This record gives sequence, structure tokens and C-alpha cells, in this order.
Amino acid sequence: MLNTLRLSNFRCYSTLCWEIPAEGAVLLGANAQGKTSLMEALCFALTLHSPRASKLDKLALQGGWGFGISLETEEGTRRLLWRERKLSMQVNGAERRDYSDYLADSSPVTWLANSDMSLVSGPAEERRKYLDFLGCQWHPAYRKALQAYRKALKNRNALLRHPRRSKAALQSYAALLAQHGELLMRLRQQLLMRLHPHIDHHHRGISGGTEQVQLTYRPAATTPLAEALEASLELDERTGFTTTGPHRDDFSLEIGALSAAEFASEGQQRTLAIALQMAQSGLLQEETGKAPILLIDDIFGELDTARRRALLAMLPAEAQLFITTTTLDWLGDMQLPLPITRIHAASIT
Repeated sequence: MLNTLRLSNFRCYSTLCWEIPAEGAVLLGANAQGKTSLMEALCFALTLHSPRASKLDKLALQGGWGFGISLETEEGTRRLLWRERKLSMQVNGAERRDYSDYLADSSPVTWLANSDMSLVSGPAEERRKYLDFLGCQWHPAYRKALQAYRKALKNRNALLRHPRRSKAALQSYAALLAQHGELLMRLRQQLLMRLHPHIDHHHRGISGGTEQVQLTYRPAATTPLAEALEASLELDERTGFTTTGPHRDDFSLEIGALSAAEFASEGQQRTLAIALQMAQSGLLQEETGKAPILLIDDIFGELDTARRRALLAMLPAEAQLFITTTTLDWLGDMQLPLPITRIHAASIT
């Protein structure tokens, strides 16, 4: 459970101290007041990942020195300080030397937003981000393999663009890509297999229908990765980047044996996107034994009444729940057992 959040120079917040209600909260306010940034801070403190920014300097107040986050939980206090392009991490006052150490005892997090529609109809990159966000919380080996693979990929791509590149160095990086990439691919396959029943369960529950969801892993390399990299070397040298490997993986989604991206209605796609995110919560709770932190960014107004009721009914009772919204009109006669926290001009009122 999350107890107190303190921010310094984070996004639009110069300073903030928020005593977090035990149940969570509805964050109510007009657009651009800081509601989503507050949830983003919670997400980053627990996962070292922002669903809205790929570079950490984007999280700092514009023109500031960096940012600081302190999050008190039932397990202790987590502190992060980003200054001079370096992230310092502490748990209960002790320095954590790397991301894996910091995340070893963190709580599982699920983030839902309107942009999740891209998981169904968007490019493969969006689905890889989804797998990586979940995978890094699901299994320690996933994060290690992903970080090592990305580092080797960056170095190999730089070498491919170098006019005097060494064949031996290219082979060395290809060996690293094959080593870490094969593990990453196996973990992605396992992850999708475990995720599938959770997706199907939530999709049926939210849609109220009997349509079955199919989920299929589409690895970019269909032969052993070392062989695929060797076969693509000439093409890679011409293009200046690595053309095969887990960084180009995808997975397909079907509803009733038809491609969800091509044939599903907007309502079906939205339902499936929500089911994908809610499945993360179910799987992480099953795997870790910890109640999830659910961060829901302004999606209820986009759902019809039936889907809205179904989603609210499926939210795990033991989860700490945070919902952003500009209005409560969508609630109608429904009851939401959460306190309301009003946000205005980066302040809690």
C-alpha cells in the first residue's frame, strides 16, 4: 500500500506532499492541472518506467535542476533523485546499485489509458512496449536480458554505420545479441502463454460476450537468432542497422478468429485494449502474491454504460486504485468507493 508521495521539480510540480488514502483516490480536475503527472510519479517510483516519456529529463520541471521523488509504502520508503543525468536510487535509506536491485521488492503496477487502443490497432512497437513493461515486473531475468540486448544492439548498430567497421567486432556483438535475445524470446513466449487466459477472462467479462480472444507470438527471427543475424549481415551493413531480432518482435490479436486490428469495431478494440491491461494486473498478482496498484487515466468517459459497469465490477477489491477524470458525470447512479482528491494548478485542494 502507498502512503505518502513527495515530489520536487517533477513535471508541473515544484513541490508536493500527498497523504495517499488507503483505498486510493479519484483525481478530479480540469485538463492540464497535473492529475496524470501525479499518477506518472507513482508509476515511476515503483517501476522506473514512465508511460509518457522515454527520456528522464522530460520528467523534470522545465528549466529545473532535475527531479526528486519520495514514496512511502507499507514496506518502507523509496527515493529517487535525477540530477546531472544520473539517477540515484534508495530503498529505506540504502543505495540500490542498479534497476534490478531497486525493483526487486517493488509492488506490481498496471497503467490504463485511452492511448492503449494502439495496443490493438497500432504498430508493433506499442505491443513490444507492453510486453517489456509487464515482463520487467514479472521476471527478474526479463529485465536483465532486455537491458543487455539493448546495449549490444545499440553498439552493433553504431558499428554498422561506421565506415571502417570490424568483422570480428560485428561477430562479437552478434554473439551477445543471440545470447540475450534467445532468452528474451523464450521469456516473451512464456509470458504470452501465461497472459492469454487472463486476457480472455477480462475480455469476456467487460464485453459480456462469448467471443474468444486468440493471442499469437510473432518473433522477428524464425530461425535460431545467431543464424538469422548471420543471414542478414549483408542487408544490415547496407541499411546501417540490425534488421532482425527481438527488437522487431510482435504478437497478433484475434477476436473470433478474425484480426482485431482489421475487423474489430472501435468498441471491440477498446474493450480488448482494456482487457490486455487488466490482464497484467491479474497475472502479476498471481505471480507475485502482491495486490496490484491500478493507475487508470481518464478512460471511463470513453466507455458505454454496460462496459463501464463491467469494468468497475472486475477491479480487484484488494487493489489500491487511482482514477483520473475531468468529471464524475459518467458515474450516473453507480457508486465508486474512493475518496475524491481535487487537483488544480499542480496543487491538491
